[in-house]
Amino acid sequence: MKKLVILSGAGISAESGIMTFRDMGGLWENYDIMEVASPQGWENNRELVLDFYNQRRKQLLETKPNAAHIKLAELEKHFDVQIITQNVDDLHERGGSKNILHIHGELKKVRSTKYEELVYELDGWELKQGDLCAKGYQLRPHIVWFGEDVPKITEAAEIASAADIFVVVGTSLNVYPAAGLINYTKPNTPIFLIDPNSVNTISTVTVIKEKASTGVTKLAKILIKDYL
Repeated sequence: MKKLVILSGAGISAESGIMTFRDMGGLWENYDIMEVASPQGWENNRELVLDFYNQRRKQLLETKPNAAHIKLAELEKHFDVQIITQNVDDLHERGGSKNILHIHGELKKVRSTKYEELVYELDGWELKQGDLCAKGYQLRPHIVWFGEDVPKITEAAEIASAADIFVVVGTSLNVYPAAGLINYTKPNTPIFLIDPNSVNTISTVTVIKEKASTGVTKLAKILIKDYL
C-alpha cells in the first residue's frame, strides 16, 4: 500500500460547524485570543481560559464529522493513511480514521501544569479550578498555545518524509511550523492542496479549488484512478 499523508487544518472542521480563530476575527466574546490561548493568558486569568475551552468542548459534543472526515477514513481501504492534524477536535477519530497525529494538542484531554507527561481524557466537557493531576497540581487544557513549542513536529516531519502522496486540506499553509512539513516530502512526491480560495503555491502542487467535503471526494476519485 502506498503511504498517503494528510495535513489537515481548521477548514475541514469548519464544515462541521466548528468556528476557527480566523472566523472569530482574533476575538472570542470580545477577548483577544492571546488572553485565552497563551501561557500569559493562563497566568493572568485562569477562569477565563478554562471557560473558553469548556465552551469549545461543549460545542464539540454537538458537532459531527462531515463528508471530508468520512471520505478520508474510507481511503484506508486503498492506502496506508496517516493524518497529521492541526485541529484539536476529535472529528477525524469519529469519522473513522485510525492513524492521527494531533500536533497542536487535543481538546478532550487535559494535562498537569507541572508534569507535562501526566495527560488525562476529560470526563465530560468541563474543567474547573481545583481539578488536579495525580501529583496535586492544577490541570490545564492539553493544547499547544501561542508561544509554546510544538513537541510533535519532529514526528510529523518524519511522517511527511515517508509519504508517497501528500495532501493538504483545510489549511492555507500559513501556520508554522506545520506549513513547513511540505518541505520534508521526498522529491517528485505528488502533492495536492484542497482549498476553495485562490492560493499561491509552487507549480508542482495540484490544487483542487473546492471546500473540504467536495474536494476530498474529488481527490479520492483521482487517487483511486491514478495511484492504485
